[in-house]
Amino acid sequence: MKVLFVFNPLSGVVQIRNQLLNIINCFSKAGYDLTVYATQAQNDAFRLISQKAAEYELIVCSGGDGTLNEVVNGLLVSQAHVLLGYIPSGSTNDYAASLKLPKNMFKAAELITEGRPAVYDMGLFNERYFVYVAAFGAFTSVSYNTPQETKNLIGHLAYVFEGIKSVGSIKEYMMEVITEGATYYEPFIYGMVTNSLSVGGLYNMSRSNVELDDGLFEVMLIKSPKTAFDLTSITSYLLGIDASSPFVEVFKTRSIRFITDEAIPWTIDGEYGGTLKTAEITVLNKAVQIISKEKVN
Repeated sequence: MKVLFVFNPLSGVVQIRNQLLNIINCFSKAGYDLTVYATQAQNDAFRLISQKAAEYELIVCSGGDGTLNEVVNGLLVSQAHVLLGYIPSGSTNDYAASLKLPKNMFKAAELITEGRPAVYDMGLFNERYFVYVAAFGAFTSVSYNTPQETKNLIGHLAYVFEGIKSVGSIKEYMMEVITEGATYYEPFIYGMVTNSLSVGGLYNMSRSNVELDDGLFEVMLIKSPKTAFDLTSITSYLLGIDASSPFVEVFKTRSIRFITDEAIPWTIDGEYGGTLKTAEITVLNKAVQIISKEKVN
């Protein structure tokens, strides 16, 4: 089998540097005809995969959610129906957690040689593809503003610390939100469109029955709190203390549109996704084949 192994040498707590030879040896023992490539800059993985994907039968990527996003974008742009294997090495790795991939990099490599492929949904954000989350509002700048060194050192706590520092700057966004079943026009402080069991290392904040191949997004919108009591209601829901909150809208949809008078910043798979007035988000049902231990539902 002809395999391209793409890895981000800066991702994680230098994990890939310690495991690289073991991973290559694992793939060699499996009989793979292996090409290894270390990314050199942002969007390098996308450039490579979009041009070369069709030359391989399996593409393996190692890095965080941002690296995975680049590889998936490259695959979908290339229109090559190539198997994907993922060895997580970032600080949070939400999608790897959803796929129940091993945290140990060598075991994740072994799984690629032994596991079974399943087909999973992806998303389209305007003209860009994404893997598991598109979000705006409070704390969405936390991930891409947190320095890589800080993420590597303290993992999930990086997001918490940066979030605490940004609380004072949380603002509301007056917007029109159009879904298949409803239209909202009111101020929101946060919104996320997801296809994942966890976001930012927090498990299933939407409280939905999440399936990764059902052709549906899980959406959570948080309305603007006016009092300390309102904020407590939101916090209690997010922490799992309360089953619902009048300030939190949760639903499933195949497509959704966000329209605002002012351009607002978005994050896509934990990275900066642009500052926009309109965001059109659509699910791509069963778009990418990923090797995992078993089909995840």
